[in-house]
Amino acid sequence: MPRTPWRRRRTTDSPRPAGRRWAGRLRHGGTIARQALLVRVGRRSGDTRRAATATRAEVLYTGIDTVTYPYGGRGVPGPAAHLPVQAPVAEEPSTSLLPGEHTFARRARFALVNSCTLASLSLGLLAIFLAMHGEARFAAACLVACVAFDGLDGALARKLGVSSPFGAQMDSLADMCSFGLAAPVVVYASLAHTVPTAAAAVACMLVAGCAAIRLARFNVSPKDGKFFCGVPTTMAAAVLALTVLIGLPIPGIALLAGVALLAFAMVSSFPYAKLARIVKLPPWLWLLPIVGALVDARLTFVFLVTAYLLSGPVLWLRTRRAAA
Repeated sequence: MPRTPWRRRRTTDSPRPAGRRWAGRLRHGGTIARQALLVRVGRRSGDTRRAATATRAEVLYTGIDTVTYPYGGRGVPGPAAHLPVQAPVAEEPSTSLLPGEHTFARRARFALVNSCTLASLSLGLLAIFLAMHGEARFAAACLVACVAFDGLDGALARKLGVSSPFGAQMDSLADMCSFGLAAPVVVYASLAHTVPTAAAAVACMLVAGCAAIRLARFNVSPKDGKFFCGVPTTMAAAVLALTVLIGLPIPGIALLAGVALLAFAMVSSFPYAKLARIVKLPPWLWLLPIVGALVDARLTFVFLVTAYLLSGPVLWLRTRRAAA
């Protein structure tokens, strides 16, 4: 049977009633293509009528959907044919720094928490100024105070119920200043006359870079309530500050190696226990460092730091074996 040539449905020239819709079927070469057409009748002047059609290409270009098929039919527009599709209205972001109720008491608590963060930031700057004038030990004492304020602002925010994304970002920026910049400067000032200047500068830049990576990764990673991923910057800064403060009798090259090892531990993927889990250790384990501190505080400090750094790889291997 020969194929039917291009053929179009005949229509009359007589005026059609208002609102009448029609669909045409086009067939060419055995391939059937259905195109939905909508005749929209409007009065402009007198009895003149105008027919308007809309295709999907026009819908995509103009953003107005004049042909809809709510019943799944082809060529039969639904009742919402003439209604334009409204684009979703984006909600304006909130400019409030403190989520929740804005009472005077909550604002005061919020200001108190952020003042602790600013105190940590200011002490970090003071440590840099003291290190520039050769007062490395006083600068290290300021870093220890920074660690105390850094732990205080988070604890107060949770206890007073004023935790906020602004506070988290503020704490991260203060940590970068106090622990990512001030701590390397203090270490550099303490090592300036015992090791080559270039070597001390490279080690301190390594600490600053790893601290920045560690803080950025912490901000975008899912939080774990039991372990840190890598040594936290607060712990690393505390170790560096106490090393300068107590004056460990260790050769300069060994100190540089320890600083580099601590920097790499910050960006490692080893799990390190949080302070809340360390506090819950059996009481008899706390007797060992207490007795050791009474005998030789410096040696006990080195032992505790080494044990904490080795705990990460040990927990990692334990987890791998349990998963296998």
